[in-house]
Amino acid sequence: MNEFDVVVVGAGAAGLFCAGIAGQRGLSVLLIDHADKVAEKIRISGGGRCNFTNRDVGPANFLSDNPAFCRSALARYPSQDFIGLVKAHGIAFHEKHKGQLFCDESSEQVIQMLLRECAAGQVQRWQPCTVSEVRPMAGGFELDTSRGSVKAGQLVIATGGLSIPKIGASDWGLRLAKRLGHRIVEPRPALVPLTFSPQVWAPFAELAGLSLPVIVSTGAAKQRGQFSEDLLFTHRGLSGPAILQISSYWLEGQPLRINLLPDTTLADELRAAKSGSKRQLDTELASQLPARLAKAWLARLGIEGTRPMADCKDKDLNVLASQIQQWELLPDGSEGWRKAEVMRGGVDTRQLSSQSMESQLVPGLHFIGEVVDVTGWLGGYNFQWAWASAAACARGLRVTPQ
Repeated sequence: MNEFDVVVVGAGAAGLFCAGIAGQRGLSVLLIDHADKVAEKIRISGGGRCNFTNRDVGPANFLSDNPAFCRSALARYPSQDFIGLVKAHGIAFHEKHKGQLFCDESSEQVIQMLLRECAAGQVQRWQPCTVSEVRPMAGGFELDTSRGSVKAGQLVIATGGLSIPKIGASDWGLRLAKRLGHRIVEPRPALVPLTFSPQVWAPFAELAGLSLPVIVSTGAAKQRGQFSEDLLFTHRGLSGPAILQISSYWLEGQPLRINLLPDTTLADELRAAKSGSKRQLDTELASQLPARLAKAWLARLGIEGTRPMADCKDKDLNVLASQIQQWELLPDGSEGWRKAEVMRGGVDTRQLSSQSMESQLVPGLHFIGEVVDVTGWLGGYNFQWAWASAAACARGLRVTPQ
């Protein structure tokens, strides 16, 4: 039977990084993944250029039923550390919107960097390889795999979440955690477009492809989320960064509140235009909003757009402005796991050590990355959680004296 100090299951961002660090600490490491290709989620991320971290990362950029849990790992492996590693490997990168960092060339560069780190630690990788059984035992674990049985003193689960099933997403890690007594915070799609009933969406379907900056919010008190980002109309609903961000906070039955014109007080602008403009209402509104959106909004409210501004009543202008800047609508769902970028929920962090990611129930068992109930915002934050949780785990693994 093959024996290793550590077996890492899952060769994505977190698993590769953890295996490399652990191997370079002198541990014998086996990395297992059921997929044919390594790190496919890294490969497709950021439009193929991998938004590998964000310059500004803190606990406030993450959601969890146990919000303080991520603080330790993020503090001990900040984004500057990973940026330093990227630079050391000679990978050119650039900053885009709000601190988001992307490779200049290809996400393949990040994958090859992680594989080189694993090679430096003499990590063995079995791929494709499935694990059919995990048995905790005295001093470690026994695993039955499609390439034979394995013994390990410590086991790291880095199997990711349920998003994007076409590239091999699996609930294997969640099922194992549950079988071994861990609570699971209910998984649901996050960073995902939201959909609406045909009746609700009929007036807006013709706006598909239109994009504009908005402020969107949902929820209340500690569960409230708000983002200032771009919104995209689609045939079935809403997408774009604003909606992907707010989807992580949205719960079924909650409305969205959207300000379609966040940088002005529309009611004041329209009332002022009554005395100084010879335009019609539709033309005046189109000077503030995209013309298609202005037209659709007037039609939705049954307001005659050809009315001269001078003939518009203040009351009607106030209603129009309120509807545009305090638009409230109720999604009926999301595009689901197929379109979700990440999973919200996962292994309950109250049963894990924030220092080492080790289970408090099963000694030697660790959970890292997306399988854990820590979900980042859009913009490189989820990759930074992968790196930080992997580093915390790898540094916390016990090295057996030779």
